[in-house]
Amino acid sequence: MTEQRNPGMSSIPQTAPRRNDVYVNMKTDFRAQLARCQKLLEGGGHREICVHGLGLAINRAINIALQLQASSQGALQLAANTSTVELVDDLEPEDPDEAGEPMTRTRNNSAIHIKVFYPDPQ
Repeated sequence: MTEQRNPGMSSIPQTAPRRNDVYVNMKTDFRAQLARCQKLLEGGGHREICVHGLGLAINRAINIALQLQASSQGALQLAANTSTVELVDDLEPEDPDEAGEPMTRTRNNSAIHIKVFYPDPQ
């Protein structure tokens, strides 16, 4: 039996995503994801965004947050939290003629959530 992941199931749970939430992945070009974050902070009227990364995308999410902070000359601050996300994989037989039943498997994956924000003026 081989693993075929359901792309809709293996992602960060997006319960009521906000406009200032950015879900980083490894498929989209890094510069495009960085530009989206910059646009939200500069032209989108947001004083903060939340950059989310799951599994392999954790390093990319951290890199994006650090790039945003560096390009703001220190005006932006970061606050990071980690979590564990339960994922569900749909497993199907490799050969459709095989007499195996489709199964599901749950597993855990690490996630990071980085708040990138302009601090309130004192």
